[in-house]
Amino acid sequence: MYQYHQLKNGIRIVFRRSRSAVAYSGVYVNIGSRDEQAADEGMAHFIEHSLFKGTAHRRAYHILNRIDGVGGELNAFTTKEETCIYASSLTEHLGRCLELFSDVLFNSTFPDHELNREKEVVLDEIDSYRDTPSELIFDEYEEMAFEGHPIAHNILGNKRTVRRFTPDRVRRFFSSRYTTGRMVVSVVADIDFGRLVRMCERYFADRPAVESAADRSAKPQFRTFNRTVSRRTHQLHAIIGCQAPDTFDQRRTAFTVLNNLLGGPAMNSRLNMAVRERHGFCYTVESQYTPFSDTGLCCIYAGIEPGYGQQATELILAELANLGRNKLTDRQLRAAQRQLVGQMTVAADQAINEMQSIGKSHLNYDRVDSLDEMSRDVMAVTATEIRDLAAEMFAPDRLSFLYYK
Repeated sequence: MYQYHQLKNGIRIVFRRSRSAVAYSGVYVNIGSRDEQAADEGMAHFIEHSLFKGTAHRRAYHILNRIDGVGGELNAFTTKEETCIYASSLTEHLGRCLELFSDVLFNSTFPDHELNREKEVVLDEIDSYRDTPSELIFDEYEEMAFEGHPIAHNILGNKRTVRRFTPDRVRRFFSSRYTTGRMVVSVVADIDFGRLVRMCERYFADRPAVESAADRSAKPQFRTFNRTVSRRTHQLHAIIGCQAPDTFDQRRTAFTVLNNLLGGPAMNSRLNMAVRERHGFCYTVESQYTPFSDTGLCCIYAGIEPGYGQQATELILAELANLGRNKLTDRQLRAAQRQLVGQMTVAADQAINEMQSIGKSHLNYDRVDSLDEMSRDVMAVTATEIRDLAAEMFAPDRLSFLYYK
């Protein structure tokens, strides 16, 4: 189903042939905000913005017009551990996308005047997050949970560090970290794989292999805390969280099932039924599981009606304790498994999601599991595994609390 190739300089390619007129392509780079020093906080995100601001061959307008001008879409994002540039286009324009990815990743010049303008854009973005407590609380929670480690960095950075970025610092950070061995080209398109490989050889193979300066040898340590911050919000915003399995932990699939059952996107999640449907204490209650390469984080978020903070917290803790004490029945387990498999299948049916998913998977594991393989893994999870994971991860002395009021 999936096909792979590796260029001599270390750039990897993962591909699935589709029967759509639209091609989805992207480049994943194994560099994110955790690869920054304190003085460079926000640099990876700033570079993601600045990649589109000029190369040795194009000005900013020509970069943006290269894909948009033929009806496609060009975009990018940064996480704690990855940067991704991606595009949607007609299949006939796939080569145009790949060539542009190569140009911005290897020939970006980071012009002074463009960087100064982009700083203002990022500063506005930081302000917009500070005006959104339901998003800001996640960033602040991670900063507290992993205090003192680069993975605690806010992806956007802060105003002080962003203002101090210079073109030379941006170029040094970029050239020393965004190297070929950390790159994966991901494509879902109706094209012969041999032709795709030839395109990638043409646009990427002449780039030299360079050792990356990124160092992730220091493992983050999760800290427990219980803090309330005054934000003068209309709701009480709350996160209850804990450390969770990392990307390479064999328990990751079981925890994914547990998290989805607890507070996934479906309206019948345990937390939604207990806190919202039965008691009406909140509009939003959800659980998010984020695995990193050497740690993981589970965050339960709730936007709670004023005056019901204690009652809502007690209901959430009761659900966590119940999952750690009592095994799911066979019927409950099968329902949870079928629900997650269905959600994965629906998500995979959107080719842009698949392109991003297989790119990240190949980046981390050097392979991609098929949907059937992932479904089998989900269906192999046992009720005992879920109970034992819940008892371990949700133990009271492992939980941390952050409230905005």
